[in-house]
Amino acid sequence: QVQLVESGGGLVQAGDSLRLSCAVVAPTLAPYVIGWFRQAPGKEREFLAAITWNGGTRHYADSVKGRFTVSRSNTKNTVNLLMNSLKPEDTAVYFCSAGFTSDQLRTGGGAYWGQGIQVTVSS
Repeated sequence: QVQLVESGGGLVQAGDSLRLSCAVVAPTLAPYVIGWFRQAPGKEREFLAAITWNGGTRHYADSVKGRFTVSRSNTKNTVNLLMNSLKPEDTAVYFCSAGFTSDQLRTGGGAYWGQGIQVTVSS
């Protein structure tokens, strides 16, 4: 069983940066790839980025490459998403998910999900 809890969301202005954190609890994290997703009102859930826990290989959606950075902290068991130059269209509920491969996350997400956290970017 894997538990994920997101934190760090809120209301920011366009152009600001924001760092989201996903706290991961599991018997062992080594097999997992942890990813970030978002879902805006009326839109489908969108894959953003992922990182392998064992090795730290990063994967990004083209839409956020260069603007968002995913990282992990082995000591804190967290996966972070640093979002720069935020735009109003980044407004969404952001989720983290745990799966076993990056392809699994890219194509729909893993078996485990956090509850989501709201990010609102004002213009």
